[in-house]
Amino acid sequence: MKYDVLLRVVGSGLVVVAYAVIVYANVEVGVGLSLFGDALALPYFVRTKAWDVVFMIGVLGFVSISKLISILPT
Repeated sequence: MKYDVLLRVVGSGLVVVAYAVIVYANVEVGVGLSLFGDALALPYFVRTKAWDVVFMIGVLGFVSISKLISILPT
């Protein structure tokens, strides 16, 4: 198994856990887990040239980061 396939599987699992954390526990931690999971999965999609998924991860990452910025204390 290639390392990026393993990273994709772990990253996908983290994203699922992250959404549960966002809904039931803590938004900041959940968004962080989601971003980390997406970052782990990204090399696989770049290697396989799945540019639509890379673009989707980028857009969802931007939304997640903007949410983090909006809830952080000033």
